[in-house]
Amino acid sequence: MGADHDRAARPAPPGVRRILFATVVPLFVATVVAALVLWPRTTPTLDGGADVPRHHGTVTRVVTEPCPPVEATPEGTPPGPQGPCGTVTVRVEDGPDAGREVETPVPAGPGAPTVAVGDEIIVVQLTDPADPEATSYNIAEHQRGESLLWLAAVFAAAIVAFGRWRGLAALAGLAASFAILLTFVLPGISAGRSPLLVAVVGAALIMFVVLYLTHGVTAQTSVAVLGTLGSLVLTGVLGAVATAATHLTGYGSEDATTLSMLQADIDLRGLLLAGIIIGSLGVLDDVTVTQAATVTELAHANPGLSRLQLYRAATRVGRAHIASTVNTIVLAYAGASLPLLLLLVADARPVGQILTSEFLAQEIVRSGVATLGLIAAVPLTTGLAALVSTAGRRATGPAGAVRDGLPTPRPTTERDEALEALSQPRTTGRVAPDRNPADWPVTE
Repeated sequence: MGADHDRAARPAPPGVRRILFATVVPLFVATVVAALVLWPRTTPTLDGGADVPRHHGTVTRVVTEPCPPVEATPEGTPPGPQGPCGTVTVRVEDGPDAGREVETPVPAGPGAPTVAVGDEIIVVQLTDPADPEATSYNIAEHQRGESLLWLAAVFAAAIVAFGRWRGLAALAGLAASFAILLTFVLPGISAGRSPLLVAVVGAALIMFVVLYLTHGVTAQTSVAVLGTLGSLVLTGVLGAVATAATHLTGYGSEDATTLSMLQADIDLRGLLLAGIIIGSLGVLDDVTVTQAATVTELAHANPGLSRLQLYRAATRVGRAHIASTVNTIVLAYAGASLPLLLLLVADARPVGQILTSEFLAQEIVRSGVATLGLIAAVPLTTGLAALVSTAGRRATGPAGAVRDGLPTPRPTTERDEALEALSQPRTTGRVAPDRNPADWPVTE
């Protein structure tokens, strides 16, 4: 997450560290207190009907056969799903029928899995309401646990191999992010808390844990934390204003509509804002850490740069970063909404009506607000980093140290000694020091 440098940054002066400590610590304490206040005591469970037993199984045989003829349907009615038809023999691996082979119909319909002999699958056990003793099995999906574990192992190994200890810290930060999302943010929203407030507090908590765990407790990290927190608050405010101005309700997707039916008291508009906050955090910390590191490296490479020069130079880097990041945000949202975009292409309505519809306006607001928050993060973080990097330059120090923003010149005595040493004749080599070069032998 963000830029990183193996060389440790020059420690900030004690006065700057005290100011950062007095600023960051109260914000962290306030975040923890807010999280404790908002922490859900009980999490409501959604009534999704009776829990259907699911068991692991292995396909041992697949027999396909022609499908029976379909009854005629009224003209204009789309035909039902056709095939494949047949039976699948499955060896049940657990449950009351463990070790037994059962027959199930070949999965058919939209999204049905394609199975072959040897596939590890999940079967659901269905009970006949009229006869509880009669049970049947249907194939639900493939088992994906082993494949996901291998992918996670390769992912973790690549990060640790490349990032070493810093990569291990990044993995710990990723685990902490998921832990906060699963134990605080999602249960808090489900419990009826304000989604926007829960998202802001949860994002701030993730930010504190991840940034300090990954990049260390330094002045540079503290600057990135302050820049990220300020940008998060601004993103939340802009999101609230934008959703109110566009009269968004949060019912822009089928998932939101389904959730409202299962949990009627959920605030879908607040949930939309919460999604904007959480989605922006992952890109915000990358931008803020990069800007703080850029200013630190520029100040280290050229101690003579003033605060304004540092700010301008780092801002040029930030402009290039934002230009590519904006494209990343839009493409990420487009990739997650490809079915929606295909529906828009097939829609016969005018373009103006499509763009102003609830489901597309929601994505436009999401992308626009996230981009504005990123743009604001660059000058905010760069300005703070320039102040911290140039603080304490008036302090006296040894030769070569920085005074009043400029490198201290080497003392006159040392310069004179160096010039005198350079002016001495050479005493090494085959030619004597008192020998005239005109007397050197000429070689043919």
